[in-house]
Amino acid sequence: MDDFDSGGRSGDKAGAGAGDDGGAPPLPQTVQIGNSPTYKLERKLGKGGFGQVYVGRRISAPRLSDRNPGSNALEVALKFEHQTSKGCNYGAPYEWQVYNTLSGNHGVPRVHYKGKQAEFYIMVMDMLGPSLWDVWNNNSHSMSVEMVACIGIEGISILEKMHSKGYVHGDVKPENFLLGPPGTPDEKKLFLVDLGLATKWKDAGTGHHVEYDQRPDIFRGTVRYASVHAHLGRTGTRRDDLESLAYTLIFLLRGRLPWQGYQGENKGFLVCKKKMATSPESLCGICPQPFRHFVEYVVNLKFDEEPNYAKCISLFDGIVGPNPDIRPINTDGAQKLIYQVGQKRGRLIVDENDDEQPKKKIRMGMPATQWISVYNARRPMKQRYHYNVADNRLLQHIQKGNEDGLFISSVASCSNLWALIMDAGTGFTSQVYELSHHFLHKEWIMEQWERNFYITSLAGANNGSSLVIMSRGTQYAQQSYKVSDSFPFKWINKKWKEGFYVTAMATAGSRWAAVMSRNAGFSAQVVELDFLYPSEGIHMRWDNGYRITATAATWDQAAFILSVPRRKPTDETQETLRTSAFPSQHVKDKWSKNLYLASICYGRSVS
Repeated sequence: MDDFDSGGRSGDKAGAGAGDDGGAPPLPQTVQIGNSPTYKLERKLGKGGFGQVYVGRRISAPRLSDRNPGSNALEVALKFEHQTSKGCNYGAPYEWQVYNTLSGNHGVPRVHYKGKQAEFYIMVMDMLGPSLWDVWNNNSHSMSVEMVACIGIEGISILEKMHSKGYVHGDVKPENFLLGPPGTPDEKKLFLVDLGLATKWKDAGTGHHVEYDQRPDIFRGTVRYASVHAHLGRTGTRRDDLESLAYTLIFLLRGRLPWQGYQGENKGFLVCKKKMATSPESLCGICPQPFRHFVEYVVNLKFDEEPNYAKCISLFDGIVGPNPDIRPINTDGAQKLIYQVGQKRGRLIVDENDDEQPKKKIRMGMPATQWISVYNARRPMKQRYHYNVADNRLLQHIQKGNEDGLFISSVASCSNLWALIMDAGTGFTSQVYELSHHFLHKEWIMEQWERNFYITSLAGANNGSSLVIMSRGTQYAQQSYKVSDSFPFKWINKKWKEGFYVTAMATAGSRWAAVMSRNAGFSAQVVELDFLYPSEGIHMRWDNGYRITATAATWDQAAFILSVPRRKPTDETQETLRTSAFPSQHVKDKWSKNLYLASICYGRSVS
């Protein structure tokens, strides 16, 4: 990976975080916290990202003053988290706060005691039975359609109750769904455990939905079951839990998901790409239709949309037996939800009698490789475009444009041919360019930096060559660039903290180049990165005053840099177009409305 700045120094390499793999101290053999009885540590039940869980057997009588309903339990689950765990950065585990709100709610186990003993934070919880993973694994990797449908019904009702309290779980998967203890009245009840990744989807004080954001360097959840939005680093909301539940159901029914088996450092990238490319029909295969309808519904939910839980539950009506008492999973919670909502059971398919309007589908378009063009409102000016330009024709187009007072404002590449946008509104005083077999040619760029030229646009071709445009008359004070095999968000984030902003981007094949400049004229900047055109994210950013200022795309992904200008333009109108051919006629139509090409690239989109 290349990382250079206009001072000629090699950029700082990110060092490996200091990690301590030394063994944690041994767990206490007996536990007594707060007002609890004393418990003896027995067999291990499991280990999660933040702690480990053991069986605790009560070896002392409950205190007379203890009114806790769990004090008489002979066996409990003990969850240990060491004080140096990443979940305990600010004292007691974050998960404790979540359990304070959710403990004992429908489908969530009760926490009877919590406290600190020696170096460990400990929760004393209800003892539960096997996980759905255990049940599936012990049944020759199979599960009946009715059982999975019941899990879907009750899973939806558990999530609805959790969401109603303002939380999303963040890690829905077979291992985190547990049945009640075998041989007890609760053995057919379903519980959702491990709240260490739970987050709030709404503000507890105002009730307002959390703000949208995307941090491509942050992933929360389990790769196999995570929603596509979680892979892409978007703020977790209710839709993500339901998407993970959908993948959980299909896994239990079919025994495998199409994205299993990927290995290596870019496993998350490959899994997300496969999820995006797998249609509900292909994912569900010969599963009964309600499962496909459920998948279609949840993957097309909007960021802040309230799911229709009762309607989702009603999808599975025809699969489960009519008598709830003999179902393989207790579905009492779902029945209550249906009655509370008071909605007639119906199919998810929207018809003429449905209250809901058919909505635009977010993830149902076919992936395509297209021209993505961005237009800004400007005062009337001269603009010119050239496309399908071969290497040996570049010079004549550029010279002719310069003679007419035009400078290059944007470049792109398609099929190893170039597209040039030239206009009279750049403010540049002079310009140089280089066509190189390198992506990018470091020595030439550094020479131009020494002459006070700065990169103002660049493009890469599939064959690895690049076209770099450098100009004088910019407002930039310093510049840095990076070339990498994946989108360099961590580097961009580091540079943001140093006062740099992305001012140009390009791709060559699957490689990315990002250029960042000081004094770029922006007060804030964000990234939208997706395997399809991120229409929802772009519109939400527009609503918050951001405008697209750079674009680039590979065959797999499209990236958009959106910025808040320090000087607000008189007319903030911005439009985007996606076209299979170069949008020559569209450009002319936009010109008639004083909308001018601001950025263009060729790559991943959705038809």
